[in-house]
Amino acid sequence: MPFVREDVAAVVNLINAQPGPLMHEVDAATARGMYLAMVAALEAPAASLHRRADLLIPGPAGPLRGRIYQSAEPAAQAPVLTYFHGGGWVIGDLETHDSLCAEIARLSGHTVVAVDYRLAPEAPFPAATEDCLAAARWVAGSPAEIGHGVSGQILAGDSAGGNLAAAVARDLRHEIPLLAQWLIYPGVDMAASGGSLEAFAEGYLLTAAGMMWFMQQYQPDPAHRWASPLHAAEWDGLPPALVFTCSLDPLRDQGRAYAARLVSNGIRTIFREAEGQVHGCMNARGAVRSAQADLEGQIADLKALLA
Repeated sequence: MPFVREDVAAVVNLINAQPGPLMHEVDAATARGMYLAMVAALEAPAASLHRRADLLIPGPAGPLRGRIYQSAEPAAQAPVLTYFHGGGWVIGDLETHDSLCAEIARLSGHTVVAVDYRLAPEAPFPAATEDCLAAARWVAGSPAEIGHGVSGQILAGDSAGGNLAAAVARDLRHEIPLLAQWLIYPGVDMAASGGSLEAFAEGYLLTAAGMMWFMQQYQPDPAHRWASPLHAAEWDGLPPALVFTCSLDPLRDQGRAYAARLVSNGIRTIFREAEGQVHGCMNARGAVRSAQADLEGQIADLKALLA
């Protein structure tokens, strides 16, 4: 049996014992409501900040909702951490990741801009990536809404958002100033099989059946560099990377492999794995208390990467 942290086991057992349909057994709109309720029950309260405000970001199919977080009055020129939420490209939004983004702003001191990209099945692949590319370009232009000049960007995201951050970093690496990419248990290989996908297919929050449902909604092309950044042909010029994985995550091996590819291609990389931890833990820091230390460790890693 793999090692499972005590607080992780308590939450996993509680969720696995819940009656009623699972997210992959309902329609996307219902699943979004279920996810929002789950995060509300498990997440820590959002930090109080100097500024938290909603934004509208120009997108390829119309304005995108965004949210800015600042822990203090920013300098005239400063970096921005652009955050893409997780949720299998189908669920998740500004609200599910509000506490996490606020905490990242508080711990890092960076301006954080969260992006509410279009979701599948209403907007299947590659709509989410197109929206995130547009958002990163908008941030790079130092729009007045941010309140300071943007000296460079850190592209960050969890799960599906980690996929989006990796894809955007790859496409914009020669176009805009990128300081780092921070990939939190990212999905970077749509053609993956075996390994952690099989070992943790059931019982650890993210399941094989759930991932299959996400893919059916999102309809990605597994061979496309946006869907599977792990198999992209070019690796030159990518920004330094922080890759975080969890030992009990079906996506664990993809994150490990991506970090290894970055290192083998000469990209400065910090790799961190949380032993006994599960996928989605960054949105469950209220119930899985040890996840707070995992987040603080990543922020320390990010500061070291940027230094």
